[in-house]
Amino acid sequence: MKSKQRDPKTYEIIAAAMEVHRVLGPGFLESVYQEALSREFTSRSIPHFKEVDLPIYYKEELLKTGYRSDFICFGDVVVETKALKQLSSTEAAQIINYLKATKHETGLLLNFGSRSLEFKRFIQTGKSIEIED
Repeated sequence: MKSKQRDPKTYEIIAAAMEVHRVLGPGFLESVYQEALSREFTSRSIPHFKEVDLPIYYKEELLKTGYRSDFICFGDVVVETKALKQLSSTEAAQIINYLKATKHETGLLLNFGSRSLEFKRFIQTGKSIEIED
């Protein structure tokens, strides 16, 4: 498992999200935080793509149904944003599925809806996924 000390990419993403939350606070729609976060990523030179389609395959055949991640940062960190009073297992399951679909190792779930920014880091190693607060 990656040590928190050796994960500068997610720390940069979390710092950008903290700045967005500090400026806007809770209460806005998710789309507002996404736009502000994209601008903050740009100002911090964090490479990112917004609203990335994630194809799903079944027995090597592409399904018509797929997912869409809010961001892919640094080419390999899946970032999902929320604006909820509290995160639940539903949001965790969503990012776990995104990691499985992309085969990326690292995911971040960011929640702007609470009084302070809430975040969870997901690390996929083999068939297991570790969750860090």
